Amino acid sequence: MPLPAPELAVAAPRPLEDGVARMSTEKSESSSVLRWPGVIELAQRGNVTPPRRVEKSDAEWRKELTNEQYYVARGKGTERAFSSEMCALFEPGRYNCLCCGTPLFDSTTKFDSGTGWPSFTAPLTPDVVAYHLDTAHGMQRVETTCNVCDAHLGHVFPDGPRPSGLRFCINAVSLKKAKSPE
Repeated sequence: MPLPAPELAVAAPRPLEDGVARMSTEKSESSSVLRWPGVIELAQRGNVTPPRRVEKSDAEWRKELTNEQYYVARGKGTERAFSSEMCALFEPGRYNCLCCGTPLFDSTTKFDSGTGWPSFTAPLTPDVVAYHLDTAHGMQRVETTCNVCDAHLGHVFPDGPRPSGLRFCINAVSLKKAKSPE
């Protein structure tokens, strides 16, 4: 599904007094809620600085990951829909990046989208997920990656529930469910 020109144009450059880029958000329930215009702006103009960086060689990633994990997380692949039990998992806790262990999503933002992939309304913090325009396969989408190690997570779409209206459609194989503290 191509992104309509008005949605791509929504992130027109804005002059900033201090030269620092800020995340676009609509003001309603919370001024810190990332919404679709903010996603497009980040994908077009650049992502926020990650909390840290993890960089490894291709050989190191291949050694640490299974073939499927490597295909999805490092090769930007997609797992088969409904192939993971994680879609139906709604226990309290966090979902970390499989590759670097960075906490990415919290179970409180997880919902059943019916798509066959785990879905969330927002990342845990604004600096852990990066956004990239993706025109592969004749489509226009926004790819999500781990902002710390560049692992491919999935895509984000503007058809999620409130408050963000976003649906982070994430490959379960790119996530590791963290154990909840007792």
